[in-house]
Amino acid sequence: MFRSWGAIAAVLALLIAAPATAQVKIVVGPTPIPDGQAKSAGDITLVNDKLAAAIAVTTAPPWAIPRGALIDAAPVTNGVIGRDRIAFADFLPNSWSAWPSTYQHVTIVTNTPTLAVVKAVRDWNAVVIETTYSLKAGDDSVHIVVTMTNPGKAPVENILSGLTLWSQGGYFFGVPGLPHQVEGPSTGAISDRIVAYDRDWLIALHEPGFDRFSYGQKDLYLRHTLAPGASRTFEGWLQIIGRGDLAPVVKAEIARKHLPAGHLSGRVEAAGGGVIPAPVVMVEKDGVPYAWALGRAGRYAIDLPAGAYRVYATGDGYSESPRQALTIAKGGAVVQNFAGLKPPGRLRFVLTDKATGKPVDGRVDISEGQKPVVEYLGKHTFFTELAPKGQTQVSLAPGAYVFSVGAGAGFTALPVTVSTTVSPGKTQTVSVAIDRQFNPEGAGWYSADMHHHSDQEDGVTPPADVARSELASGLDLLFLSDHDTTVNHRALQAIADARGMPFIPSMELSPSWGHFNAYPLNLGEPMKLEMNTATVQDVFKEAHRLGATIIQVNHPYDPGEGYFASLDRGVANGSFDPDFDLIEINGAQTDKDDKVLASAWRYWNAGKRYYLTAGSDTHDVWNGVSGDARIYVHVDGKLTMDGFLDGLKHGHAFASHGPLIFPDHMFGETVTLKAGEAGTLGFDLKAVNGLKQSTVVRNGKPISTAQYAAGQTTAHLTAPINGSTPGWYALTVEDAKGMTAYTDPIWVEAGR
Repeated sequence: MFRSWGAIAAVLALLIAAPATAQVKIVVGPTPIPDGQAKSAGDITLVNDKLAAAIAVTTAPPWAIPRGALIDAAPVTNGVIGRDRIAFADFLPNSWSAWPSTYQHVTIVTNTPTLAVVKAVRDWNAVVIETTYSLKAGDDSVHIVVTMTNPGKAPVENILSGLTLWSQGGYFFGVPGLPHQVEGPSTGAISDRIVAYDRDWLIALHEPGFDRFSYGQKDLYLRHTLAPGASRTFEGWLQIIGRGDLAPVVKAEIARKHLPAGHLSGRVEAAGGGVIPAPVVMVEKDGVPYAWALGRAGRYAIDLPAGAYRVYATGDGYSESPRQALTIAKGGAVVQNFAGLKPPGRLRFVLTDKATGKPVDGRVDISEGQKPVVEYLGKHTFFTELAPKGQTQVSLAPGAYVFSVGAGAGFTALPVTVSTTVSPGKTQTVSVAIDRQFNPEGAGWYSADMHHHSDQEDGVTPPADVARSELASGLDLLFLSDHDTTVNHRALQAIADARGMPFIPSMELSPSWGHFNAYPLNLGEPMKLEMNTATVQDVFKEAHRLGATIIQVNHPYDPGEGYFASLDRGVANGSFDPDFDLIEINGAQTDKDDKVLASAWRYWNAGKRYYLTAGSDTHDVWNGVSGDARIYVHVDGKLTMDGFLDGLKHGHAFASHGPLIFPDHMFGETVTLKAGEAGTLGFDLKAVNGLKQSTVVRNGKPISTAQYAAGQTTAHLTAPINGSTPGWYALTVEDAKGMTAYTDPIWVEAGR
């Protein structure tokens, strides 16, 4: 059914050389979308004059999703196909849980100048999943229809199914009415769409019928049960636009839902009457952001469903106008003009160490002040430059601001609060001295974030910004672990070399049933494993082929991508394999740490020395914090990658969200006592937020807890041990803000 390779090449050459028309084309072979992932001979790309979208047929999709997924999408502007803007936009049968699939059949159903239809049929356990992708001539959306059918004799119960949108780069605007919510029910939603965007592109996923969301609203799900012989259909539209403008998205929503609507338009002027070239008018509904219009040459326009709104205007670095209340009537037209927007000013931040006066790497967050909803108009988080160290200059809308400025904040120093006013058209210097209270490096303790992403797959952070963020967090080594790729290793290595610090090249090997970081890898070595069918034995073998001497189990109990959770459910391909080394404390402080600790303690009780590691799993450094979970490792002598990893593998470490723990006897080492002989273990505790409590754990059971006075930042703790009661001892420490730290064990043996 597919064309010959010569015909494919001819079509590609014609498509790339000539402007796209309103007619639909199907291209079989490597996608013509620049930077696209669908690079194999059998892949299928749908193209018209508005968009291009590629389906993986012989290319393996990311995260071990079965073939038949939509993995590339880009706007077409003036006949030119733009860069790929998505990592993945497909259907998940049960959130990110394992998707075992034994077959994937992808066929071209319709191929005419007016309509292209591609069908993918895949299995998920006993369920058959049929997906059709349709594109009409002149449309700016791919219509996606998914039917799940259960031909088996048993019900498939309590599953989470729906469409997802994971972009490459850019920003994300979630479900209107549910601001800042990461997961939960859809109660309060005032629309049924999510949007990935930047200044020159926008991709919206419209999906009616979802009743909950997850992963920062990138996944829209329905919780349901499939009875034997039953089917359920899901429908969505992937709308792709060549500007960061929500007006076409709202217009499509009005048409799809047959909503009564009217028109809003007007002009936007700067102070003094100057034209703002690309104004943004934000529309609020029910008190929350609903949509925005990106204008041209000082004018804007947007169709809106009939109803009451508040609107305001802004621009790139400009102040926001006062909010105006208005009502849109069915068939009506409202003109709302805005004037007096003030142009941006600039702040130059200079960060130094209070004790030495030397420049330090740092992070600057806006605590109070204008933070644009449309993020390409201005960020709310900034990092000092790689050079000159300790400095950054930022453009901000005029007005009063409060900033939180930190370097190693929460670990070795407290953030500094800075208040200032930005004046239009002026540059001011803000000098900040960081009071570094603790110096772990002076005692041979060094930290790294052992799980960090850049701008590959679902990450949005360019390599240089990964380094700036990790440095600002006070980490001593750079680290990178993108999903199934090493393309940014050399960029991070060059930055590390320029700074005279170690870099640990890693990769997150990502089958659907469990994720693993492997390191150190041969720099830039590509992965060659087919993740969709790989067993755990295959994954570990590939890790070692890539050069790894250490394998860590990432987020072990994540419901979808945690190896230990998949083992518990019996869906880990290859079952249990002992050839891993470390167990990860993952991400920001939550109660999920408890399950990981309990698992590690069970291994230690069995004499198995799987030690702790820790990583933030940061994908977006402007909306996450590098190193909010980190590992501290003791290194004798000069810090090197090899020395750090040797200490990590042998348990000379503690994982921390803030507190610091320095032992008299090294973690991971063995203390030998004669039967009946008494001894003590000592620990120096430090916490910039103030200590709250510490707990000594013996063989998985808490045996003593110490409480600390308010404001106490240091303490020395001793724990009695005895040769008659061998086993292991570890410590957990909590600071006054609820941040915790967990140690590897100290082993106690009875000698003769």
